[in-house]
Amino acid sequence: MPAMTEPKLIAGNANRPLANAIARRMSMHRGMNVAPIEARVERFNDQEIFVEVYENVRGEDMFIIQPTSNPANDNLMELLIMTDALKRSSADRITAVIPYFGYARQDRRAKARTPISAKLVANLLTEAGVDRVLTLDLHAAQIQGFFDIPVDNLYAAPVFALDVLHHFRDRISDLMVISPDVGGVARARELAQRIGAPLAIVDKRREKAGEVAEMTVIGEVAGKTCIIVDDICDTAGTLCKAAQVLTEHGAVEVHAYITHGVLSGPAVERVQNSVMKSLVITDSIEPSEKVKAASNIRIVPTAPMFAQAILNIWNGTSVSSLFEVDTLGPIYEGLYSGT
Repeated sequence: MPAMTEPKLIAGNANRPLANAIARRMSMHRGMNVAPIEARVERFNDQEIFVEVYENVRGEDMFIIQPTSNPANDNLMELLIMTDALKRSSADRITAVIPYFGYARQDRRAKARTPISAKLVANLLTEAGVDRVLTLDLHAAQIQGFFDIPVDNLYAAPVFALDVLHHFRDRISDLMVISPDVGGVARARELAQRIGAPLAIVDKRREKAGEVAEMTVIGEVAGKTCIIVDDICDTAGTLCKAAQVLTEHGAVEVHAYITHGVLSGPAVERVQNSVMKSLVITDSIEPSEKVKAASNIRIVPTAPMFAQAILNIWNGTSVSSLFEVDTLGPIYEGLYSGT
């Protein structure tokens, strides 16, 4: 039976434009006004975070929209304190909607005496009172197992497939999907299967974190329009170098589809000065003005997908149905009509 109460949204400061876009899309689906509830999320002079919820949430089904992007610690702490405020206000169920799950790259002990920070964050969220997590393209699927509560991990691949089929519809046969490393093959294969394109791999060797010593292309990319697929673009050094290597191996054009545009430090300048024709990211992280102004960076909205996922969780229907084009296509029809 669907819940009798309406789903209620509350937003932190990490990505308010996305929260408002999700609310607008939910308003369209519900045929009634949905807006984030009134709350105060601010800091004392010593940067302690304070939260005050202005509306009654007793017995409500609450959805906190808060990616834990830069500044990761501040945004994570906001999420935890908002959860505590709602829990102590007798909210019935609290779902943390985390479009970008920070600390996900620390999902294992790569060497001695290092933490598994993704597990620590999972414990913090659970202990704070989160009942369910909704996120997008976790860096590693096994992070879902770090939680003892339900986790719904959405995928950007179905949306990216719609975008590719729309923007490259005149040269689908020339496309080749590229995984920027061996670990990302499953993610790249997912998009390749959806658009009916072959797959190649750029094998990279690192001397130390953040530095790539050597890259080798596995596959024949000559004469192809290459699409690099990954979940995170941080400083864009690896991405731009991969694009250069593909071009040197005969690729006609190189484009990239990256779920989470962290784009820290010199990333935007590197992308603008690279051989890449375009970088497509989602709005899981609020884009900076520099990102918005970049001529070869384009942003795909996630609000339609998140809005439908929230409604599906609220009324007890399938979230995995959003992995299928037949379900997701109509949600994005305004963007990709005629695909």
